[in-house]
Amino acid sequence: MNDTPSVPLDRPAAAIAGGYLLLATGWVVLTDLAFASMSPGFQPLDPTRLLYAWTLVAVSTLGVYLVAIRYRRRAGAVRSDLAISNQQLQVLSRVFRHNVRNDLNVVRGYTHLIEDRVDDEEVRRHLETIRETTDDVVAISEKLSVVEETSPRTPSGRVDLVNIVDDAVEDFEDEDVDITVIAPSEAWIRADSSVRYPVREVFENAIAHNDKPTCRVDARIDVNGTATYLEVRDNGPGIPENERQVLQAEEETPLSHASSIGLWLVKWMCELHGGTVRFDASDDGTTVRLRFNALADDPIDFAPSAG
Repeated sequence: MNDTPSVPLDRPAAAIAGGYLLLATGWVVLTDLAFASMSPGFQPLDPTRLLYAWTLVAVSTLGVYLVAIRYRRRAGAVRSDLAISNQQLQVLSRVFRHNVRNDLNVVRGYTHLIEDRVDDEEVRRHLETIRETTDDVVAISEKLSVVEETSPRTPSGRVDLVNIVDDAVEDFEDEDVDITVIAPSEAWIRADSSVRYPVREVFENAIAHNDKPTCRVDARIDVNGTATYLEVRDNGPGIPENERQVLQAEEETPLSHASSIGLWLVKWMCELHGGTVRFDASDDGTTVRLRFNALADDPIDFAPSAG
């Protein structure tokens, strides 16, 4: 935690009240002299008038002091609650990522053993459902680890978005999907290597949730002044309305929640890199548009982020 106060209200209550007292006292004197210069019959620095004004200043200073004390107490309580909440989230995340993931790997292993020993097709379908469900939960744990391990500081490196997209597309070369990419020779953006996660997630969502006989994904990179855009369009069923509402509201609710952390990963990590994300869905498919800060300078080498 930084010990240097970031805003005036983070300073000690006595310092805030003292500063207010000095400013208010100076204001009283300057105002009195200004009136005297504009009104010949006005007596400057009249003791009775100044005593009345300084009494009001003293009372208001006491009020400022009490308000500052109350603010600092409430701010301290909020910081304490946030620290506890962050600690709880970190513990839950570690438990989920390590303990639950290990247990699910055990479940998957036994599922394969049982599947090899049964001939009943209905039982095999049930086992396949169990395996797919455990795979989904393990995938979520991996995405949670990406969010946890990514630095909250705005990246200062430079990467070529064209290379990031090419690498993402290579991961799906073995899939039965038609991917087209239109891009310039290079497109440098302000980011670090962790930007590959939201980019890959966009392609993964476009392919994994596509129910058409022929899965088609069209990607395009455009550089427009200080912004670089990646647009990924698919011919799938589109993002469900309830999930789009969650992303727009930026919160989960009991009645409406995103079924996958993938879309949150795209949103959070794009914003972390100083960019934005936009989802447009229709009956013809989904278009995801990512915007990043463009750079025309030569690239600077940096160490890839963990993950």
